[in-house]
Amino acid sequence: GKTTGGRPLYEKVKEERNDVLLLDGDQLRRVWGDDIGHTREDRYENGWRYCRLSEMLDEQGLHAICCVLSLFEEHREWNREHLSSYFEVYLDVPMETLRRRDEKDLYAQAEAGEIENVVGIDIPFEEPDDPDLVLENGDDAPSPNELADEVLEALPEEAEFP
Repeated sequence: GKTTGGRPLYEKVKEERNDVLLLDGDQLRRVWGDDIGHTREDRYENGWRYCRLSEMLDEQGLHAICCVLSLFEEHREWNREHLSSYFEVYLDVPMETLRRRDEKDLYAQAEAGEIENVVGIDIPFEEPDDPDLVLENGDDAPSPNELADEVLEALPEEAEFP
């Protein structure tokens, strides 16, 4: 759901400006050569990759919409301190909804003991302490376009988005 919700946001912003990028966690893993696993430790290191990439893009005046699972409060705090226009959106999805939407069949496999390292099953998820916006994305959630509009409406004036 992260990229499903992020893509319409990206498209709406892209209509107005050319300095925005969409970063998807699965795509970034491929770009980096799938060289890191999915253990808690691997996810921690991968989170730093997202932080450092975002900092590099920010230094070049580019805005990134990052559709990633941000597991660690330490990364979110670092982003607040180091990125010029950091705006944290927490897409809150109940576990039952995640199980029903499980396109990759990860939750079913994890619960059957066939795979490990699935967030919410054997890796805990640290909910954000103080996100800028919380979007409820359960079974009766707004459409991705409506979620994108909610993000745009919640952005502070100084965020420089349309």
